[in-house]
Amino acid sequence: MRAVLLSIMLALTGIAAPAQEPAYLDAAGSAVVLGEAPGRLARWMGRAPHPPVTLRLALDRGVPWRAFLLDSPPRLVVDFRGLEFGTAQPAQVPGVAGLPDLRWGQARRDWSRVVAELPGPYRIDSAEMRTSDGTNGGALLDIALIPVSPDDFAPRASADPRMLPAPADLPPVVPAPGERPLRVMLDPGHGGFDPGAQADGQTEAALVLGFALDLSRDLAQSGVEVELTRRDDRFLSLESRMTAAREAGADLFISLHADALPQGEATGATVYVWNPSADDRAMAQLVQRHERDDLLAGVDLDGADDQLAGALMAMARADTQPRSENFAKFLTSRMALEGISLHRRPVKGAGFSVLKSPDMASVLVELGFITDATDRANLNDPVWRGRMIAAISGAVSLWAEDEAARRDLLRK
Repeated sequence: MRAVLLSIMLALTGIAAPAQEPAYLDAAGSAVVLGEAPGRLARWMGRAPHPPVTLRLALDRGVPWRAFLLDSPPRLVVDFRGLEFGTAQPAQVPGVAGLPDLRWGQARRDWSRVVAELPGPYRIDSAEMRTSDGTNGGALLDIALIPVSPDDFAPRASADPRMLPAPADLPPVVPAPGERPLRVMLDPGHGGFDPGAQADGQTEAALVLGFALDLSRDLAQSGVEVELTRRDDRFLSLESRMTAAREAGADLFISLHADALPQGEATGATVYVWNPSADDRAMAQLVQRHERDDLLAGVDLDGADDQLAGALMAMARADTQPRSENFAKFLTSRMALEGISLHRRPVKGAGFSVLKSPDMASVLVELGFITDATDRANLNDPVWRGRMIAAISGAVSLWAEDEAARRDLLRK
């Protein structure tokens, strides 16, 4: 037991902090300006169906960046290294209503991305980041776009030498030499005599099962080992779902739901993580309700008293809780980049039973709400489902990359 305690304590104290604090975006200090192209507006007035657009992004300090255009639909993409968004939301940017859409999120480890959908074809006329001469170190990035004809629209990377190469596409999840592949347990909620929420002749259990099967195929193609708590319409207890994940040696547990809300409540995808304030009560319940060897993978708790078992579980959760929250952060960022509508508070804490396991990272994802007509249509739309699957698969890839970096730090 002493060896177990020592190994856990070493793991918890061996995680190094980032070398530099991230920069943050100031949404209120940013802006979308239509019709402004300093010194150039008169030359373009009336020559195109859309006005010039300037995207102004305010940061608390300068960071490396790059801007380029994409098609279908026309979009301006701005990548930043070392930028985080915190609580900033695109809706807080003044003038954002002048664009079809503005979204942002983490593109991959250390890289963030802002995507501005444009009302038509444009070209980047100028792009400059100005840093403050004062002590606050603030920075302002101005990207001026001029409308062009469809024939003249040439989406490509800007040639400005100050702009760094864009981060590569998300790589497949490849294990390090001598390590097994990342293992994810997907848990489609409900099933059997428990259909979950119901609306318009459809059940939550059936919707999330179909989604989980599609997601499992996508994850497997990226190199992830995938297990499912159920592959057909059967009932499983909440605790048996956790036990199945533990027996499979899962690194990450993702429970999938499409629940119900009262009429008029906010809709959109939501990600839940375990609420730390419920830890003490949950530990007591787990100690009483589970077999001792089912509480913590790889640790024999037979013969340990409840106080020691609870202490070991608390130490394990001190490691897994931040990893769960990290995955939730990656997931909501990827959802935003895919244009998925999110709840106004996309990450929440909750005491759901399937999130109680202290020995693996776990989240519960509400894909939407089956009782909301828009969410229900999305859940049945192959295009929307493909975007949500891409968001979850992308988040798994980012999380796996971050986990690998974390393990490297622990080895040092």
